[in-house]
Amino acid sequence: MNEITARQGELLAQKLDLPVYVGMRNWKPLIPEVVRKMATDGVQRAVAICLAPQNSRTSVGLYRKSVEGEAGPPFTLHFVESWHGHPFLIQAFVENLRSGWVRACAEAAAKLPVVFTAHSVPERTIAEGDPYEAQARETASLVAHAAGLQSDDWTFAFQSQGMSGGAWLGPTVESVITELKSKGHGGVFVQPVGFLCDHVEVLYDIDIAFQEFARAYGMRLWRAESLNESPLLIAALADIAREALPQIHEEERR
Repeated sequence: MNEITARQGELLAQKLDLPVYVGMRNWKPLIPEVVRKMATDGVQRAVAICLAPQNSRTSVGLYRKSVEGEAGPPFTLHFVESWHGHPFLIQAFVENLRSGWVRACAEAAAKLPVVFTAHSVPERTIAEGDPYEAQARETASLVAHAAGLQSDDWTFAFQSQGMSGGAWLGPTVESVITELKSKGHGGVFVQPVGFLCDHVEVLYDIDIAFQEFARAYGMRLWRAESLNESPLLIAALADIAREALPQIHEEERR
């Protein structure tokens, strides 16, 4: 994940012809250290883009707190709240969906149902007004529509539920797999729309755990490739940054 994210930053820097810094909340390079380096480097204005397109206080919100720190950032900061429906992001997902789904359907000799997924969050988070669920489902709907899928071609599920904090959002991928099996399907094609690169929730949760679960129910499972270094993904990030830059000057005048 670190290697891919660093490469995404390099590609974005090339696209923008501007410095791009990469920080992590739970691993090195840690965001507070990166913010301090930016200040040392003389950065006076910055756009922050969280590599999670859908906004939740349990993810994007925590990243924002990490960037801002207790005393606030040492430069003018414009934090992008969400970009779950950006046209280039949707196109990037569609590109990988079409290529992977066509191959999988040919291999299965059947039209496979598509299951879009995003990381689950506690139900209480949504009950308190968090926009995450609506945004995740909207991303999936936009991808399905742009890819030309019919309403009965696809469904949505939440994955990687936690074990604490009460009930977590569903339906789970496992419950969707068993439901599709009961409808006579022999396989399923999964596309995560909440993740932008290969990491544990993709390489283990989908490629190992869900694969094993599907096999246990006599099903086969395929997955769309992650966006990783997709030129369309980098174009989306560049477009978001360019659009946000003028807003920094507005924030400076306030």
